[in-house]
Amino acid sequence: MPLEPMADFFAARLEGYDAHMLQNVEGCKEGYSMMAKLLPPSSRTLLDLGCGTGLELDEIFKVFPSLSVTGIDLCAPMLQRLREKHPKKDLSLICGDYFSVPLGGPYDCACSFESLHHFPHGEKTVLYRRIFESLAPDGVYLECDYMVDTAEEEELYFSELARMKKEQNLSEDYYHYDTPCTVEHQIMMLKLAGFVSVEQVFRAGGTCMLIAKKRLDGEKS
Repeated sequence: MPLEPMADFFAARLEGYDAHMLQNVEGCKEGYSMMAKLLPPSSRTLLDLGCGTGLELDEIFKVFPSLSVTGIDLCAPMLQRLREKHPKKDLSLICGDYFSVPLGGPYDCACSFESLHHFPHGEKTVLYRRIFESLAPDGVYLECDYMVDTAEEEELYFSELARMKKEQNLSEDYYHYDTPCTVEHQIMMLKLAGFVSVEQVFRAGGTCMLIAKKRLDGEKS
């Protein structure tokens, strides 16, 4: 099976993407709604990494209609679909790689939904540090993603990706292939990046949600 570049993969599946995520991926429909409820009530600014067509934002805007959102995604057609769905919202959309584009900030909160299960520990930890630095002192980061139960399963996915890239003589660019990590490894990476509290707050099948806090509740800056 040939690996597809990340942006091409999602552009080719634009028309059926929302229905697939809502109907076929266990935990996603509930996760979108829960993410909106878990954002701090005082939130005014949000960074959304891998925002795609904005399925999480569909729910978040119901709770925070005036929220100012910066969204980053590799797939231009998906960002256009997001603009079409929410033409009157305060959206600043960036078509690019969230590992390298400036994140801006400070934001009250940041989120990522089913986007980061394609990347290795080192790159994710560096990104988490950048997210940490982009947040306000009381900022929180919510990640809902595909996660696995064991380190052996995680290693199998990464090994298979490496084998396929070698066989297909592919570069180090981003290709669509799932390499989910364990909840424990996710928490470890977020804490290495500086978050003082990381908690799993939801799980349905392989879909898990973590909330990472920049400082403890009640702690003064």
